[in-house]
Amino acid sequence: MRRIDNVTDLVSGLLLVGLALLALTLTWPLRLGSATQMGPGYVPRLLCYLQIGLGLMIIAQSLVTQGGPLEKWAPRPIVWVLAGLAFFTFAIERLGLVAAVIGLVLLSCLAHRGTRPLEAALLGIGLAVFSVLLFVEALGLPILVWPGFGD
Repeated sequence: MRRIDNVTDLVSGLLLVGLALLALTLTWPLRLGSATQMGPGYVPRLLCYLQIGLGLMIIAQSLVTQGGPLEKWAPRPIVWVLAGLAFFTFAIERLGLVAAVIGLVLLSCLAHRGTRPLEAALLGIGLAVFSVLLFVEALGLPILVWPGFGD
């Protein structure tokens, strides 16, 4: 049996395929529809298939390239990114899109020790402005922008 030298890519590819298969299983009951009349399961299933393809390409790459060993487990990034997602989930309906996006970015930036506060703040503000322009203005989604500023 051939030794795999790129364990990092192998594990990453397997994780992508596994998560996509889980999502595919969970979204399977949703109606698929067609390309012209998409059902609620069309895009999730399409994204699952794309992620499976990407995972398989990464697995194939891991078989022919060399890479380093798996790095030590680092809980800090996982904790802060999940905290950002939890804040966004809580804040989107209560505080509005702007505060939710800025909070998500600021908390997620704490995952990396080298992030400067000004960079994180500017990134959060820029992403919040982009989100409002895209989702509220361009797509017309009924999302609370700021408390007391429309639905």
